Amino acid sequence: MGTRIQRRDGRRADALRAVRITPGFVRKADGSCLIEMGGTRVICTASLAPGVPEWRVGKGLGWMTAEYGMLPASTGGRKARPGVKPDGRGVEIQRLIGRVLRTVIDFAALGENTIYLDCDVLEADGGTRTAAITGAYVAMAMAVAKAAAAGVCSARAVRGAVAAVSVGIVNGKALLDLDYTEDSAADVDMNVAMLHNGTFVEIQASSEKAPFTDHQLATLLALARKGIKRLLAEQKNALIR
Repeated sequence: MGTRIQRRDGRRADALRAVRITPGFVRKADGSCLIEMGGTRVICTASLAPGVPEWRVGKGLGWMTAEYGMLPASTGGRKARPGVKPDGRGVEIQRLIGRVLRTVIDFAALGENTIYLDCDVLEADGGTRTAAITGAYVAMAMAVAKAAAAGVCSARAVRGAVAAVSVGIVNGKALLDLDYTEDSAADVDMNVAMLHNGTFVEIQASSEKAPFTDHQLATLLALARKGIKRLLAEQKNALIR
C-alpha cells in the first residue's frame, strides 16, 4: 500500500485533490464559502439567529443545526429535488454535519442563539459530505465572528477547528480523498472527521466488497490524519483573508 501509486488523475495515493476554499462566496450570508475539492464543489452558508428550539429555552445555551442537499444537475443526470418527502441520504448526511460541527461549539458562549448551516452541492465527484463538513466549519466560524463583533455572542463560541476527508481501499490499495470513480469501485470506504488537536470525532467505515484488517484500518486513519491536517491549514488560510 505504498504512496507511490499513481491514480487516474495522476495523484499519489496519499495526495488530496486540488483544494480551494473561497470565503464570503454568498455575500448576504452571515458566513459562507465555496469549497472545491477536485470536481466536487459545495456552497456552505451559516446564519445566526436569536432563539433556540423549545426544549432548549431558558437554559442559556445555544444550538446548531444543518441541512444538506444536492442541486438537480450536480451529479450529471438530473437529480430530483426532495420536495415534501425527505431524501434519506441527505437526512443522514445533514445529521452527520450537525454532529461533527457541534463538537467545536461552546453553546454557553453562543448564548440562546441558533446557527443554521446549509450545504448545497453544486457538482459532485465524490467526498461531498466531507467537503461539506470542511466548508461548513469556515462558514460557521465567519458567522460567529460577525455575531461576536456585534456583541451578540462571545468569540469563544467556536472553541476549535474540525475538518473531514474520505479514504478507502481500491483494488487492495489505500487511497486518500476518493473521487467518484474510486469511491464506486472501493473495497472499503471510510469518512473521517478530526479536530485540530488530532483527536477523531467521527469515523464511518464500511466493507463495500471485502473485509479489512486492523492494519488496513490503521493505514486508512493515518492517511486521513495527513489529509485533514492539510485541510485544517486551508481553513485557517481562508479565515484570515
